[in-house]
Amino acid sequence: MMGLLIILVLVLFLPFTVQKVERNLEVFLFVMGVAAATVSGIMDADLMRKALVDPIKITIAVLIAGLLTKWLHVQLEKSIQALNRALSPRVFAGLTVIVLGLVSSLITAIIAAIILVIIVNGLPLNRQSRVRFTIIACFSIGLGAALTPIGEPLSTITVGKLNQDFFYLLKLIGPEVFTAIVVFGILTMFFVNPRKNAKGLDMDQHPESYKQILFRSIKIYLFVMGLTFLGNGFEPFITTYILDLHPTILYWINMISAILDNATLAAAEISPAMESDTIQVILLGLLISGGMLIPGNIPNIIAAGKLNITTKEWAQFAVPLGLNTMAIYFLVLFVFY
Repeated sequence: MMGLLIILVLVLFLPFTVQKVERNLEVFLFVMGVAAATVSGIMDADLMRKALVDPIKITIAVLIAGLLTKWLHVQLEKSIQALNRALSPRVFAGLTVIVLGLVSSLITAIIAAIILVIIVNGLPLNRQSRVRFTIIACFSIGLGAALTPIGEPLSTITVGKLNQDFFYLLKLIGPEVFTAIVVFGILTMFFVNPRKNAKGLDMDQHPESYKQILFRSIKIYLFVMGLTFLGNGFEPFITTYILDLHPTILYWINMISAILDNATLAAAEISPAMESDTIQVILLGLLISGGMLIPGNIPNIIAAGKLNITTKEWAQFAVPLGLNTMAIYFLVLFVFY
């Protein structure tokens, strides 16, 4: 277990302290994932097959969306600018966070994140507002996508493992998720600081080249592959030290989903024998904390990579936002409920 603890520390701190690691985060997480699976002694043909297959759908979606964005660049830019003029940047940004959060469970978190990038690129925002808007929207997308089995891997795995119907998660965590999405939308209007006469990023940049689109898709594939190794590699650690803990402790410990694949954590932690209240607590802990660091969610990776948001920039705003959100829900679930 000491080897896994060392890997956990490296994953937590190296992206913040070593610039080369930050610039090559996908490769770094892939290497750490292989190391975790090897140290745990679970690196076999089945895991390698799973790691090769799991990223395919996500990679194809990213590739197709990237191509569509390139081909429809002008039309999308004009539509965003028209809506921005009609609603004002603050209101438009707030509505974007709410709408993308609500529809992400139907269009998938990946597509929602790519639409977000297009919108952020088209708005006249300063750097700080751009980063904050992106982070809040990714929190919203990460939460909303969990409401149906088609939104993201975590919800797919949870519904399948519990043998529940399509609307199970909507009924279980829907009110909490809807509340958070609306609050995040309102917060966005306070944190967004539009510039007068400013231009969005796309006004000053050419559409991506086919080479850039392909390269980003390959990086996403490598990243998801690394998370598969990383999550499965930590399963023995989770099984030994985490599964028997009280739900209140599990809630906070699940902050490790900020760096580990929350779908794998859900697969390891959730059992049909659990009470629905316990499952609710586990899921909310995983979903909220998934927005705190870039590796915590696929939307984070897509948005941060496309918008050149650094690990430090993300953590400086997302960690306090995530901790405060978790604290509020902790009070609601365990103190006032």
